Amino acid sequence: MKLNYLALAVPIFMFFIGLEYYYSKRKGKNFFQYAESVANLNVGIAERLLDIFTTGLFFFVFDYVYKNFALLNIKVTAITWFLLFLATDLVWYWYHRLAHEINVFWAAHVVHHQSENFNYTVSARITVFQSVVRCMFWCILPLLGFPAIMVSTFLIIHGMYPFFIHTQALGRWGWFEKILVTPTHHSLHHASNPEYLDKNYGDVLIIWDKIFGTFVKERKDVKIVFGLTKQLNSHSFLWQHFHFPLEIYFNLRKARGIKAKWKVLFGKPDDLNPNYRTILERKLLNLHPNRNNKPTLAMRQYVTAQTVFSICLLFVVALFVHYWSVLQLMLLSSFILLSLINSGAILDQRRWIFYLEYIRVILVLVTIGVFYPNNWSLSSITAALLLLIWYFRPIQRFYLRLLYSNSQS
Repeated sequence: MKLNYLALAVPIFMFFIGLEYYYSKRKGKNFFQYAESVANLNVGIAERLLDIFTTGLFFFVFDYVYKNFALLNIKVTAITWFLLFLATDLVWYWYHRLAHEINVFWAAHVVHHQSENFNYTVSARITVFQSVVRCMFWCILPLLGFPAIMVSTFLIIHGMYPFFIHTQALGRWGWFEKILVTPTHHSLHHASNPEYLDKNYGDVLIIWDKIFGTFVKERKDVKIVFGLTKQLNSHSFLWQHFHFPLEIYFNLRKARGIKAKWKVLFGKPDDLNPNYRTILERKLLNLHPNRNNKPTLAMRQYVTAQTVFSICLLFVVALFVHYWSVLQLMLLSSFILLSLINSGAILDQRRWIFYLEYIRVILVLVTIGVFYPNNWSLSSITAALLLLIWYFRPIQRFYLRLLYSNSQS
């Protein structure tokens, strides 16, 4: 049986998230906030899902660079594995630093820093756009002469470590704090306090920050505030991914001359006009000023069920990816992505989600027809579609009343 064992990362990571949550509750500490955790997981689910389509592509790129442009012919030995570790960590440092200092890269990385919490769910907050940018930087490794299989294998191993430093549960690490990036170091990197901004970029080794002057220690007199300097105030899956690219677009339209446009794309985030963010929020986000930020019980139950189902479906899709047809894979993936958009919109108490729900139901019916193509399923699907169309308004009123009965929207 040909299984994709990388899918096991999903239940393993969920186990550690659950363990951290249990620990935080037992210690009476507030590491988790419900809506933030769901939003974080939604981003992570999408990235894991899209990785199914991109992982092979990344290996192809590495292999192409190695076979056609490698400067050296590096053999696989214990020493070269160690050298690859140092090279990977150094490349990561500069990728990470430039992802904060250059707007087009920050547009891909900003999603990782949006959460106002700091826990293992935040480590899942990686987008496929960020993976693509990282791949560009990692091409340096096969260019140097490291074989593609060596690079790809080590990147999987190297990528596990950052997960475990996104936590407040592990405390200080004593002597290891001098060499390794620890949860203490990385929590400062996720802080929006002026004292900690754009510091501690390292992934495994903290020595790069010390060498290049971006290391900072925690100050006892400064309370850490996580998230962006201007918080999102939204859990929308789409807004999280696209608010900053839209800000770049608006700034680019208003910029006059090549130099100004270049600065918009390759300057620092501070160079952008912050007023465009406010305009975009008013036009596209447009949250109700009197909405209750606390989800109703029905919202929590429904969103939780959707999130759990999306995680389980992701695991099944990833584990058996070699057995799905292209059409089946597209339908299942589309359902997961629509569910993630749906969950975020519910947390923002959007009323248009009902139309999205209808699309999801139609998608489910089409998927059933694809998996079980026979006359009985076709007749049942047609009948279900007619009923959904006929009772659209009554179902809509019932759905919104049930979901938002105790909130302003």
